[in-house]
Formats: sequence, C-alpha cells, structure tokens
Amino acid sequence: MSFKRVPQRFPASINAVNIGTGENSITLGGENVLPLYTFDAPIENRPKIGVVITDSGYDHNIPGIIEYYSAGSTSSDGVASDPGISVSGVGSGAGIDTDSLIEIAKRAAAMPGADFLVIRLEGAHPDGENKSVEECAALVKAITQAVDVPIAVEGCKHIEKDSQLLVKVAEALEGKNALLLSAREENYKNISVSGSLAFTQKVGAESSVDINLAKQLNVLIGQLGVPSSDVVMNLGSAAVGYGFEYVASTMERVRAAALSQNDQMLQMPVIAPVASDAWSVKEAIVSEEDFPQWGPAEQRGISMEISTASACLAAGANAVILMHPVSVAVISRLISELM
Repeated sequence: MSFKRVPQRFPASINAVNIGTGENSITLGGENVLPLYTFDAPIENRPKIGVVITDSGYDHNIPGIIEYYSAGSTSSDGVASDPGISVSGVGSGAGIDTDSLIEIAKRAAAMPGADFLVIRLEGAHPDGENKSVEECAALVKAITQAVDVPIAVEGCKHIEKDSQLLVKVAEALEGKNALLLSAREENYKNISVSGSLAFTQKVGAESSVDINLAKQLNVLIGQLGVPSSDVVMNLGSAAVGYGFEYVASTMERVRAAALSQNDQMLQMPVIAPVASDAWSVKEAIVSEEDFPQWGPAEQRGISMEISTASACLAAGANAVILMHPVSVAVISRLISELM
C-alpha cells in the first residue's frame, strides 16, 4: 500500500508583524505550520536575518569581520566606488566617530543575505562609556537616515538606562517603524507605551527562557493597549552546548501552544539574538595558541553562530541576529533551500 501523507493543519497562525517602511520592509511570522514545514503549507514570509553592529564599531579581533568592513567595493567598470573603512581605531571602546559608524552601518546593511540592521547601544551602559540617551538617539537617527533597510535597536542591557534610552530612540525614529529590543518585565511599561502607542514602533518582549514568563509579559504589554501585531518575542537565548536545550524546548512549546491551542498570547513571532551568545563562549574566544587542537578561533565562532542559528530556526525563530558575513551567507542559503 502506498503512503499517503496528510498535512498537519492548525486552527491558528502566527501574527504577521511588519518592520520598516517602503519596499525594503520585512514581515515576520504569518505562518500556520510548524517551523520550516513548507510541505504542510506554504510559508509566505521566510525567516529573516539581521546583522548586528554596535555604537563602538565592529569586533576588531575577528579577521573576517575586519576584512569585510575594511574592503572597498567597486563599480561595474572596476573603479573603486567605496574605499572601505580604515580599521585604525575601530573596535570596542575605541571612541569611534559618527561618520565611521555610518559607513559601518552601510556595509552591514549591504551584507549579502541580510534583511535588516540591528544597532546595539552598548556604549550607554553606566558601567562602560555611559553615553547619554540623547547622544545614542542622535546616533541611531543619523544611521537610519543613511541606510534604507528595516532597523532594530538594542539597548545596553541595563534595566533603568534602557527604560530611558529606548523611549528616546523611539521618539527619534518616529515614522521608521523600527523594532525596539527589548522590553522586559522590569521596564516594559515605558518602552511599550512610548514605542508602540506614542511613536508607532514595534516592541520586542524579552523573557528568560520560560513559556509562562513569556506569556505573562505579552499579557502585561497587551493590557497597556499595545496591539499584538506590534509585538515580537525574544524568548531568551544561549549558544549551542550552553543550556541551549532549554531555549529550543521553550521555542517549541511556545509555537505548539500558539498553533495547536490557539493561544493568542503566544502567537507573536520570535526573534533570536544569536550573535551575542555565539561569539562570547569559550569555544569562540580562546586563542589557537592556548588550544591548538581546536583550530582557528574565527572558524570556531562561525561554527557556533551557524549551529545556534540553524537550531533556532528549526525550533521556531522567525528571525535570527548574526554578525559574521560567512554565517549570514550560510544561514541565508539554508533558508532559501528549505523554503
């Protein structure tokens, strides 16, 4: 007897959330099948890839990153149209100027396979450079005026500072339909009200790898009057091998509840900030001199980033945030072949 496959159908779908404006805007979510299950039903909006930069420049310790941002581009007639960015003084804590950051942003936005740009304002942290919210907002505004891709803005991971910072950024980017990463239980009110209701931006709801915490935060944000179509979930993250099974199982449970149980408080699309975890674990940062048997550090970091991103997509992420151009190219090709 021949096998007859029966497509799995669900009574619900993931919300479609639009980010950006114009022809380069992107839509996250909208599907009513399990992750990557295109054999059950078409997935109109494929998973998206964001490229992250910081207000301190790019990581100058990774050769492939240096090569990408410092290499100039050429026109069709072979004439250099972009001399590239000097690597001198560029990198974490280097006090990079706004013009250089704008050039870095342009290169990141143009990275093959990238769908949107993520700006991480790590310099705002009180224990670091402690940049003012006004300075950071002005920088983000200058960058967004120079690039024509959807924008996501990530804070400095300091609860009180982010509460002020992302509100100011939301105001500076009014009309850009940007994504603010992230609103947490401790500061969601300011970010959600200002981001969505006052300045019509999208809100990233960040929880700590727990389906109940994720749902509770979505409920609280909804009670403020923020429509679910303005919310994207960041369920928490980890690199593969570092407690990632909790991340994957949480994503899978959220997606199952959203589709099979029609849980409207879990039907927001999911974004996974892969780069920050993948490039901070031991395998990606220890030198080849200390662990020669492990091979080149850059290749290890790329492998961590690709492996984590692939697993996140399989578990239910609608977007992943990456850093290395090789990782972006590989994940983009993976998505294209699976879609």
